[in-house]
Amino acid sequence: MSREDPSRARAFDPRAVGRRETGAWVAYYRRQWGRFLLYAIGMVRAGFALPWPHTVYGAWLVLRANQLWAPQTDNDPDGARRCMRRFYRLVTRHHHQSFDVTEAARLEVEWWRVHREAQHHDGAEADLVDALAALYAHVYGVTPDAVRLAARERATAMAISDKWVADGRDPDSPVLADERAALVRSFAALLAAVHTTER
Repeated sequence: MSREDPSRARAFDPRAVGRRETGAWVAYYRRQWGRFLLYAIGMVRAGFALPWPHTVYGAWLVLRANQLWAPQTDNDPDGARRCMRRFYRLVTRHHHQSFDVTEAARLEVEWWRVHREAQHHDGAEADLVDALAALYAHVYGVTPDAVRLAARERATAMAISDKWVADGRDPDSPVLADERAALVRSFAALLAAVHTTER
């Protein structure tokens, strides 16, 4: 596997990633897995700058992780973690990063769990912000406080998405523009944070 400048993994376009993640969330909640894969390919390419073969494989791993997690009951969090561990291994190998991929996968699926609690069981938004900040801090080698704004904006986007789900999942709903704006703000804040701290 080729070795790239590690800084390329820290140089992404917030608008591109935010747009594609919005599309992926819509596809996820409408269980349109083919569309989800297309958006995941865009997210992985824009967010992690992997070469195309690794981008497609990484997006497939993200898809499989989400499919394993998606059922409300009888889902497979261990399987989701295995997929995300393989995904993060792609990132670390290509960009010569040193974070613990097993821990990254655990933190990834943990924020999914915390979000589900917030979405369906009135869990605290603060817990979701903490879970997201923990993942960002681990992957990008910064403090949780440095990425808390990014985590808060992403939690805001999730709250908009959750209401959109409760209101019927209309793919043409105008609230999706608000969700996308919150995600773009989130990734802009993340980009700013990772460029103020060296690993």
